[in-house]
Amino acid sequence: MSYTVLKALHIIFMVSWFAGLFYIVRLFIYHTESQDQSEQEKLILGNQFKIMEKKLWWIITTPAMILTVVFGVSMLILNPTLLKMDWMHLKLTFVILLLIYHFVCQKIMLKLDKNIFTWNSNKLRLWNEVATLALVAIVFLVIMKNSLNWIYGTVGFFAVAVALMIAIKIYKRYRNK
Repeated sequence: MSYTVLKALHIIFMVSWFAGLFYIVRLFIYHTESQDQSEQEKLILGNQFKIMEKKLWWIITTPAMILTVVFGVSMLILNPTLLKMDWMHLKLTFVILLLIYHFVCQKIMLKLDKNIFTWNSNKLRLWNEVATLALVAIVFLVIMKNSLNWIYGTVGFFAVAVALMIAIKIYKRYRNK
C-alpha cells in the first residue's frame, strides 16, 4: 500500500475517531442529565443512552481509534525519517494523551452502564473540550510542521482552551436562564 493511501486512510479514520469522541461525551452529558427526570423517564432514557453509548463506542469509536493508530504506525514504518522531526514527537505526545482520553471515556461509559454517575454535566462539558484541544493541536502541528513558531503555537493553543472555557461558561449561563 502506498504512503499516500495510508495517509488518506489515517485521516479518514482519525475523523471518525474524533466524531465518536465528540459524540460519546455528549451522550454522557445527556445520560447524566436524564437522572433529573422522573423514575420512569430516568429508566427509559438511561437504558436508551446505554445502548447508544455501547454501539457508538464499540462499533465506531474504538475501531476508528485502532485503525487510526494502525495506519499512522504504518506511515511511520514506510517513512521512518518522520521520527527524527521535532513536530512529530510533539504530535505523538498529543496522540498518546488522546489515547488516554479515549480510555478515560471508556471508563466513564462502563461506570454509567452500572448507573454510577461520578461526573456531573458541567464537568463532562469541560471534558468534551479536551478532544477539541487535541484536534486543534494535532492538525496545526501536522499542517505547519517545523514552520510553526513554538511560542506562538503554545500561546495559541492555550488561547483556544481559554476561549472554549469562556464559551462553556456563557452557554451555561444562557442555558440556566
